Amino acid sequence: MLNLLLKGTIVPQQKLVFSLILLSELEMHRFSLLLAGLLFAALPALADDLATVAQLEGLGGKVVRSGELVTEIEFRDSSGLGTAQWEAIGGLAGLKKITVYGKAAGLNDATVSQLLRLKNLESFSADGAQLSDEGLRLMAGCTSLRSVAFFHLSFRMEGFTGEGFSAWVAMPNLEKLTVAGMSMGDAGFAAIAKIATLKELRTWHTYQTESANAMIATLPGVRSLMLGQRLPGQGRSLSLTDESLATIAKMKSLSSLEIGESRFSLEALRQLGALPELEKLKITRTEISAEEIESLRTYLPRVQIEFLPLTDEQRKQLEMYLK
Repeated sequence: MLNLLLKGTIVPQQKLVFSLILLSELEMHRFSLLLAGLLFAALPALADDLATVAQLEGLGGKVVRSGELVTEIEFRDSSGLGTAQWEAIGGLAGLKKITVYGKAAGLNDATVSQLLRLKNLESFSADGAQLSDEGLRLMAGCTSLRSVAFFHLSFRMEGFTGEGFSAWVAMPNLEKLTVAGMSMGDAGFAAIAKIATLKELRTWHTYQTESANAMIATLPGVRSLMLGQRLPGQGRSLSLTDESLATIAKMKSLSSLEIGESRFSLEALRQLGALPELEKLKITRTEISAEEIESLRTYLPRVQIEFLPLTDEQRKQLEMYLK
């Protein structure tokens, strides 16, 4: 047998078998102990994962696996996720994507640290999370994140400004960010404007002013931008107007733009012709005639323009947002 191994006249699979046979009883014993130890160490983690999956599914969550690892969880109603549940989620080492919509108030300054345990987390979306600016700063430790979407984050939370986003410059992989339905003003957008890695930004229904558009325009590599109107009320001036289009026209890296909830003149829209990379333009919930859209298509022949006329209900909503 040893001669065969030395001469190399057997296939690699046979070499492995013959080599194991040649091990001394002591070596085999040690190998058995090592293998048993590894298997024993893996069992508690596997049991914990199974228990966590059962718990999350029992609360209405959707769980996606890749082999033995849980890679995605999704909730449409997150009201049942409290401290214990977020601690369990933090133990799912294979998680790459978390979606928690519908009253995700259980994600707060006390539980956000659980996300830091997830070294493979790439995508995170939450509706109704309750993070202070300090909580946002802590979340900057999730350095594997590529995409984050916040809806109704900390809405009307006392002291919340969004300045915590300034710490997100430490997230080297972050490319996509959505901030919508938030009582966050220009201070938050000044912080977001420092995240130079962003390639896509989506925002609407915040407390921003026209000035925030100039801050957004300083982002160096944004390819896709969605910009909607600010939340109405308390005498807040409009944040998306013809003046905004002149600012957006300075973002030379844009290839895709969506704007809505405003009234734009054809002359102002033509300023978007200054964007050399623009390929797609979507105009939604906006008071503009079909004839003006056709004229814009002629003026911007290289740009795919998507537009749907306002419904009666949308027209009523627009009037409310433009007050």
